[in-house]
Amino acid sequence: MSELERLVAVMHRLRSGCPWDAEQTHASLVRYLVEETLEVVEAIEAGDDDHLSEELGDLLLQVVFHAEIAAETGRFDIEDVARRIADKLVARHPYVFSDAAVPDDLVGSWERAKAAEKARSSALDGIPERLSALTRAHKVIVRARSHGMEPASLGVPDSAVAADDLGTEFLRLVGRAEELGLDPEQQARAALRGLEARVREAEAGR
Repeated sequence: MSELERLVAVMHRLRSGCPWDAEQTHASLVRYLVEETLEVVEAIEAGDDDHLSEELGDLLLQVVFHAEIAAETGRFDIEDVARRIADKLVARHPYVFSDAAVPDDLVGSWERAKAAEKARSSALDGIPERLSALTRAHKVIVRARSHGMEPASLGVPDSAVAADDLGTEFLRLVGRAEELGLDPEQQARAALRGLEARVREAEAGR
């Protein structure tokens, strides 16, 4: 038995033998999924391999836990989860798994393949609403670019800030918002809503 198979077996046993594990649902586990994801990020940023290995295990447990809950009612199991992601990776990398040429724009190629696969009508479809404004803005700009819309054409001003100074610039803007009595997250979301509206307008005009 591989260690992955052992983990699945342990989770199966816990669902029948531990009262706390037995009462969990997909919804009740959401907070733990978010927490474990953030702890993985912190371990990566700390550069601690032992910590990262441990936190990745905690995150993997969440995947196995959700799959076990679904398997109990015959919806899907961990094999279905692994099969779907493996199939998706193969389909979206034809230049690796066939003789197709490597695209010049790898990110754009990935986004276009995803849009076609999911029959999305807008570059903005599928971006989670609950992302922070900064993370969502990044996704919106990446998606817009993959659909041939450059940020400057959408009203996003060019910036000459050097890569090493970007973090400091973010902090400067947060500090300026505090001086003005404004919530930086709300301000960013307001600007982002405007950007998203311009993306949709550009798509409608095509």
